[in-house]
Amino acid sequence: MTLRTVLVTGGAGFIGSNFIHRLLAEHDERIINLDKLTYAGNLDNLRDIEDDPRYRFVQGDICDAALVGPLVAEADAVVNFAAESHVDRSLEDPGAFIQTDVYGTYVLLEAAREHGVERFLQISTDEVYGEAEEGRLSRETDPMHPRSPYSASKAGAEHLCTAFRETYGLPVVISRGTNNVGPFQHPEKAVPLFVTNALDDQPIPLYGDGLQVRDWQFVDDHCEALDLLLRRGEPGEVYNIGAGNERTNIEVLETVLALLEKPQSLIRSVADRPGHDRRYSVDSAKLRALGWAPHHDFDSAIERTVAWYRDHRAWWEQVKAGPYRDYYQRMYGRRLAEAKPYAG
Repeated sequence: MTLRTVLVTGGAGFIGSNFIHRLLAEHDERIINLDKLTYAGNLDNLRDIEDDPRYRFVQGDICDAALVGPLVAEADAVVNFAAESHVDRSLEDPGAFIQTDVYGTYVLLEAAREHGVERFLQISTDEVYGEAEEGRLSRETDPMHPRSPYSASKAGAEHLCTAFRETYGLPVVISRGTNNVGPFQHPEKAVPLFVTNALDDQPIPLYGDGLQVRDWQFVDDHCEALDLLLRRGEPGEVYNIGAGNERTNIEVLETVLALLEKPQSLIRSVADRPGHDRRYSVDSAKLRALGWAPHHDFDSAIERTVAWYRDHRAWWEQVKAGPYRDYYQRMYGRRLAEAKPYAG
């Protein structure tokens, strides 16, 4: 599919900014980036392309229909990354997640329907499935069973997308990706938290026994898959995006520490989050049938991620110097005060 203009929402965030870099590198298209610039949005992620004549940034909220409508009218396609996305924060303020992730998606869908966009790509998550039993892969036809306000809000957005496809014929494609690692990820997320605390020789909080399992994929691989789905995904279909790099949280942390030559004595076992899903794992055969395959195994994904944070200290130090401090104290202050060194 040849597109002239793509509206990317939430493009100043982690995956969104990496996706914009890919579009500009691989295609001759105009990009409009609509981002509210909450704590997780960072224009430094896009500093190297801000003067590209094909790129335009608009600050605003996807819940603002008066702003969204004219922007969608300019676009051939909409790619919706805009979302509140951190599970821990969803436990503190579920309403913010419902407002942005559900109502904001509705506003975008309504504008896309009105202006007849050629493709609407909704970025969702494997967390909508809920826990995957050991040895089982979640498939696109499985029922959703979200267990956090975050995953419930993403499931709600998906249902709206499906309804707009079935009712109005809107050409919607939905992706469900696994955990990403790579440049520009906010340090509230697990791997950047591990890396940056280790670089500063600070205690590293690890939830519970650390045996929660996730599939870790490098963000460039994820963005390549999304680019493919934007052009070749079948409207009305859902596609899992996973690299098959399953590791426990403690394995990830131990890998980070080994790469940085830091001691395991930095690990602190802290009280787990409520309702923490034990394992996610997806079957990506449907996507792979379109010709996609990840280029990074677990080791290369983590090595590249650790190297980026090691070499871009100024980026994450600035983030950690802001409101992040209050969040970190709320989330981990008491937990770390009561924690003991990880015993393995």
